[in-house]
Amino acid sequence: MSPARKRGSRSRPVRRELLCVVAALSAWTLGIAGTAPDASAADQRSKQWYLDAMHAEDMWKVTTGEGIKVAVIDSGVNPSTPSLKGQVLKGVDATTEGGGGSTADTNGQGTTTAELIAGTGKGGGLRGLAPGAKIIPIKLPLLKYDEVPQINDPLKQAIRAAADSDAQIIQISVGNQYAIGLDTFAQTTAFEYALSKGKLLIAGTGDNAKKGNKPQYPARFSEVVGVASADRKGGVADFSQHGDDVDIAAPGTDIPRWCDATFQSYCEDGGGATAAAALFSASAALVWSQHPDWTANQVLRVLYDTASRDWDKKTVSTYLGHGLIRPREIILNGKGNPGPPDAKLLADEIFPVASASPSPSAPASSQPEKGKPGSEAVVAGSAENTSDGGQLGLILGGVAVVVLAGGTFAVLRRRRTA
Repeated sequence: MSPARKRGSRSRPVRRELLCVVAALSAWTLGIAGTAPDASAADQRSKQWYLDAMHAEDMWKVTTGEGIKVAVIDSGVNPSTPSLKGQVLKGVDATTEGGGGSTADTNGQGTTTAELIAGTGKGGGLRGLAPGAKIIPIKLPLLKYDEVPQINDPLKQAIRAAADSDAQIIQISVGNQYAIGLDTFAQTTAFEYALSKGKLLIAGTGDNAKKGNKPQYPARFSEVVGVASADRKGGVADFSQHGDDVDIAAPGTDIPRWCDATFQSYCEDGGGATAAAALFSASAALVWSQHPDWTANQVLRVLYDTASRDWDKKTVSTYLGHGLIRPREIILNGKGNPGPPDAKLLADEIFPVASASPSPSAPASSQPEKGKPGSEAVVAGSAENTSDGGQLGLILGGVAVVVLAGGTFAVLRRRRTA
């Protein structure tokens, strides 16, 4: 039996969308759009545009993620970069059968991921969104998105090692179009084991929208939060994969990265699903640090509840999921309903999508060509009430526009439990 079929009731059935949602592009927050990073600055902080857009400095006055540990399943982590000194704990080398060996980074990606989450910014390095958090490196061999994984897939071992660690959050930076992480009979027992230990599992949905857009694992699994990439304007990045495995979105473009494993310099062309997932992991760390008595369910619920979107809160976008992350709404404004600690997060439901017509004041360029899906965008500025009681960010110089035709339709989605 193939893994796709074996997923059974844990999988999300293919979403049947008869109409696509379109929104006018808006800025992340007042004063951020159109502001280029200082190219002459030697430090990377000046290039991390999303920290200002997300009001990171204000959030750090309340919490920096202290007390939270994040297991980073990636290419390894270099604990000796100026930004990561003192931030990295003992980890596991899942490339070997016994888990022994070095967790040194052989690519640069894992160190970038760790710095985006918990970097201190010292020495001109990347400043993490949760600089008070600590990193537990779990080393794995990286895969190309279409590379056939080895039979003895080490991801299962990596997940179990992370689940047995002190980490509350597990960031998975390995992605593939094949069903990696499965046991012999296509069971996701390692992921289920991690959930049973109260962990929050996070992975990017992929960067191959223009290369077939095949669902990427492990984000495709119902146990894992799938994070899509958003651009500076709050719209979905053109490379970001879409589908019913998208749960939420985070910044994923124009983000500095280590160029390679020599760690001599940063490159400015970073981003993608791994970076977006890292920023979501850091957001969760900030929230969990402020509310240490919450469960993983509650942390995830408030992040979904406060995400910025211009569609009904009861629907889920195939491009941006529940919307764009806004941890400051929780940390600074006290918004978001965590719900009971033991409640299942997202049960199976069929949600109606309200019909709407394009705004007469919307620019024609914001409308997709007939028969082609339109781009979706949300905003992450100052919140204001929407007609459905939700929160919509401040729109700058534009109007929110949605569905292309009248009528209603149903979205069938397996909403994951955690």
